[in-house]
Amino acid sequence: MCKKVFILAVILVLASCKGTKYATQKTVATTPKTEKPVPATPQAAPQPEVETLESTSSTTVYADVIRNYIEQYKEIAKDNMRTHGIPASITLSQGILESGSGNGRLAKEANNHFGIKCHTGWTGEKIHHDDDALQECFRKYRHASESFRDHSLFLTSRSRYSDLFLLKKDDYQSWAKGLRKAGYATDPKYPDKLINLIERYQLYRYDDEVLGNITFESTAQDTSVTNLEELEENLHRVESGDTLYNISKKHNTTVDEIKKLNNLPDNTISIGQLLKVK
Repeated sequence: MCKKVFILAVILVLASCKGTKYATQKTVATTPKTEKPVPATPQAAPQPEVETLESTSSTTVYADVIRNYIEQYKEIAKDNMRTHGIPASITLSQGILESGSGNGRLAKEANNHFGIKCHTGWTGEKIHHDDDALQECFRKYRHASESFRDHSLFLTSRSRYSDLFLLKKDDYQSWAKGLRKAGYATDPKYPDKLINLIERYQLYRYDDEVLGNITFESTAQDTSVTNLEELEENLHRVESGDTLYNISKKHNTTVDEIKKLNNLPDNTISIGQLLKVK
């Protein structure tokens, strides 16, 4: 009997240990795997606008350089328009194209922004540069403003450009084509290049500023000038047969006074040129 009781006790103990073993097993929770974020593909930075300008040798510049050039010389171009009657848009577009926005060699070393060669009678400083021929003679200036002024005098003092001054001052397309026709450039695409620059950078707005104000340079000292009749008394548009002498008599002034008002180095004037007389 005792033997049976002992065997039964052993069986119960073993069963109890087996149950405890399974009861004490730990359940390990599995953490779901998270996918690593895929890095976004970096977007390419926008490329700056680039222009290849003619100048006296091909010059590549960024659009921002052109805008800075415009900002730097727009007032000079507008002033020359008031004084000499050449649209500011034409002056600026030619300066941009011919000088490579001031980055061409002639502009940097000679302040020559319009590629004007020495020509007969030039007594100022010179610089030699390869263009249509090797080592051609170009004009050299102390300041860029002198180049802008000489550009205006170059156009107003040569009879082959006289037809330009019969055009409307806001007709930049006809002016661009007229320059090519008069022989300023031999490139058949020259007018298109100027027009493209004028329209892309809205250079025509500077013509509008000058024409819209109806306050030419002559009214700067008298802000009370507000009507066209008074304005016309202060200005004279050169006609065929005009000389500084007969213009001075007509407006009761002197030749020296007209030359001083218009920064004229000599008595040369051209048809269509707008002169301040008071």
